[in-house]
Amino acid sequence: MEILFTTESLPWVPHPTVKDVFIKKIVTTEEYGPESPSIILVRVPAGVAVPEHVHTNSEDILFILSGAGAMWIDGIGEVPLRKNNLIRVPRNTKHRIFDITEELLVYDVFSPGIM
Repeated sequence: MEILFTTESLPWVPHPTVKDVFIKKIVTTEEYGPESPSIILVRVPAGVAVPEHVHTNSEDILFILSGAGAMWIDGIGEVPLRKNNLIRVPRNTKHRIFDITEELLVYDVFSPGIM
């Protein structure tokens, strides 16, 4: 288990369920144990959408590093995805990402971890 590393050394891999979206696994429950959060970088190209979905057992906390788009969150409505915005999606809440006009780079934390 590494304590300090650069994310540049981690490979981009295809998202397990969304075509054309790529992730870098930074912290995983597989490596750090079941009590760990999952922390990933997510790259969503312009024009790609992430379909509506729910994380039943985890909060989804997104910090937008770069790019532009929108997210719809059930019970809230549409929120902008812009650099330095932080979005917290509670457990069991439907949400989706759409209208990506500039490639998104997202620091994404799931608590508790999902992968």
